[in-house]
Amino acid sequence: METDIAANIIKIRQRIAFAAARAGRDAHSIKLMAVTKTVSPEKISQAINAGVTMFGENYVQEAKEKITALGKQTQWHMIGHLQTNKAKYAVNLFDYVHSVDRIELAQELDKRAGLTGHKMNILIEVNVSGEQTKNGVSANAALDLIKRIASLENISVRGLMTMAPYSDNPENSRPYFIALRNLRNQISREQIPGIQMEELSMGMTDDFEVAIEEGATIVRIGRAIFGRRN
Repeated sequence: METDIAANIIKIRQRIAFAAARAGRDAHSIKLMAVTKTVSPEKISQAINAGVTMFGENYVQEAKEKITALGKQTQWHMIGHLQTNKAKYAVNLFDYVHSVDRIELAQELDKRAGLTGHKMNILIEVNVSGEQTKNGVSANAALDLIKRIASLENISVRGLMTMAPYSDNPENSRPYFIALRNLRNQISREQIPGIQMEELSMGMTDDFEVAIEEGATIVRIGRAIFGRRN
């Protein structure tokens, strides 16, 4: 059965609005990112026509093919693990990299962005759960990493990103979202020159409403928009 992408997006926006209202937040402060791993350019075009302006990709090569096909009429965000040797491609493809978790990657992005003459927007990926299978800097090491990145001229740190452990119960994600919000607040209090903590990228199809209640500014939705991956 064909997935009605436009209808799904309307439903997601309604759920975002309800979650924002519960938290006393303005729904317009929450950005909807459509996650397009394995999604065809044709389906992405349907999402664009339905008003989505932010797309997240996990792999550089897959993103390159889609951006070449669709153009840069929207924002493209790298949300998957980024190898340092792919930074030279990432700075030309993406508006944001959400998955910076080590100084070596930040330095390479800084170098490559400098060669192109623009700043690279990044989020720091934090492994708040401590799961060995997840990427991300530990919560305890995040502040030190950000202080080191602050000296890089061609990098703009805009906030934090995390993934909660998978669970059938969205409420199980709440402690991890609270932890990321608290870490953001802690870093903000440091008032590190050049560091902005405006974005919290957290929450996916199964738990985005809880993430919104705990302060998410970007929610990353794939399956609820495009259906299950083949």
